[in-house]
This record gives sequence, C-alpha cells and structure tokens, in this order.
Amino acid sequence: MIQIIFINVLIIFKKTRIFAILIVKVAMVQRIQTIYLFVVGVLGGVLPIWARLWSDADGNEFFARNDVFISVAFYVMAALAIVAIVLYKNRKNQFVVNRLNMILNLFLLGFFVYRSLNLSGEALVSEKGIGMLIPVFSIVLLVLANRAIKKDEDLVKSVDRLR
Repeated sequence: MIQIIFINVLIIFKKTRIFAILIVKVAMVQRIQTIYLFVVGVLGGVLPIWARLWSDADGNEFFARNDVFISVAFYVMAALAIVAIVLYKNRKNQFVVNRLNMILNLFLLGFFVYRSLNLSGEALVSEKGIGMLIPVFSIVLLVLANRAIKKDEDLVKSVDRLR
C-alpha cells in the first residue's frame, strides 16, 4: 500500500495575529494506477498553464492558453484522467477511458509535430518548449496505468477461479 500525506492548513484569527495549524492526515492509495492517473491529470490540467509550447524566431512565446483547441484538449485530457480515477470499481471502463485518453494524446502529439515542422521562420532559430512533450509523458503514464489495471483484473479473475 502506498501512503500519501495530505496537509491541511487551518488558519485561526486571534487578536490580529494569524496562526497556522498544520493537520496531517494519512490517506492510503491502494492502487498504483491512481498515482499514474493523478500525475496525468496534473500534467494536463496544471502544467500547460506555465510550460511554453514553442517560441518563434521573433521571440513570441506560445502557451496552451493562447489557442482554444490546445487548451480544451489539455483540459479534456485532465478530466478523462480524473474520470478514470473515479471509475476505480469498474476496471474495464477505467481501461476504456484510459485508451480514449491515449487516443486524444496521440492526436495532440500529432498536432504538435505538425505545428513544429511548419513553424514560420525556420531559417532563423525557433525553440520548441517542454510543453510539447506533455502528451508523450501522458501516454507513457497511461500505458503504465493500463498495465496495472490489467494486472488487477487478472488477479481478480484468478481469485474467482479458485472459488
């Protein structure tokens, strides 16, 4: 079992002084695929806000928030990861949602490759940002999550055979 420590901060106002009390709660996450899916959700929902996708030869930086299609694709990727976490009781549906998320990431990766090959000003120097690798990392984590889901499903089937 993997244990994650969540820290909640409680702020108490007392005579113009602010005191912060840290309350530590221990929550157990029993399946590793939850961690993988959580990281995919963070990669898709939070990281594109700060990670630069590319910058052109003029020095104009392009982020995911600059294009509606890219930002919606990243948010859908994060939402599918959260939905897959919620579907922990139904492993088959969780597996299917992860596959849909992988297909979305492949489309997003294909768009980034197309866009990077067609950047204007390639005679000058243009830089590709780390944000273009988010779909690659997400696909790897989704494959690992699907392997763990498959392993759980096989374990449940073998226990059912013994009954």
